[in-house]
Amino acid sequence: MSPATPSQAIAPSMAVIPAGTIVLRDEGTKTNWEVDVQAFRLAPHPVTRELYRAVLGDVPAGPAGPLTPVTDVSWLEAVRFCDALSRATGLRPCYSMGDDPDGLDVTCDWRAGGYRLPSEAEWEHACRAGTSGVRYGELDEIAWHRGNSGGDVHDVAGKAPNAWGLHDMIGNVWEWCWDVYDPGVYGPYRVFRGGSAYDQPRGCRASCRRKSHPTFRIDDLGFRLARSL
Repeated sequence: MSPATPSQAIAPSMAVIPAGTIVLRDEGTKTNWEVDVQAFRLAPHPVTRELYRAVLGDVPAGPAGPLTPVTDVSWLEAVRFCDALSRATGLRPCYSMGDDPDGLDVTCDWRAGGYRLPSEAEWEHACRAGTSGVRYGELDEIAWHRGNSGGDVHDVAGKAPNAWGLHDMIGNVWEWCWDVYDPGVYGPYRVFRGGSAYDQPRGCRASCRRKSHPTFRIDDLGFRLARSL
């Protein structure tokens, strides 16, 4: 077997997520909306500090190990990483962007073959993996949360995956999604999902939605890679 090329060495594995329909819910406004999701690819765990460094040559400062999810990364930085990884692996980047500090000039070509953030509907559809409950399994078995994490983010894939082979969809770190949360109320704020190692069980649910400015960084917020089929 021939050795892997540098681009192959950093290309993450991806699971194929089947098409389906998901009902999203905003608890603040008590509204539901249905979204059809096309089949797509999703990484089995969040982007690690190791992968982030391999692509960009540096990683946000912190004591966490190389196989923990990269955190302290803004939405805008996550988008730039996706394009950098696409170029490094010979794929067409999905994003075009200018210099708007709010990220409102970022556009996504969903037909491009490169890496991108999942949409919010893709994220929840993949998280649930055909289930309809609060979570896809028992909390302690599938997630690092406040009750069992010891106050630390842990290496990826340390807890049981869902039925589609995805780890850490609940707990460990929150994950940025593509979507603007509610532009009429919160302007450019983007969605993040999944709960973290610091959260109580209420924050670690398949339907839990949070948001912040696309320049926001914090030590329990990372991201996961998607690709269109």
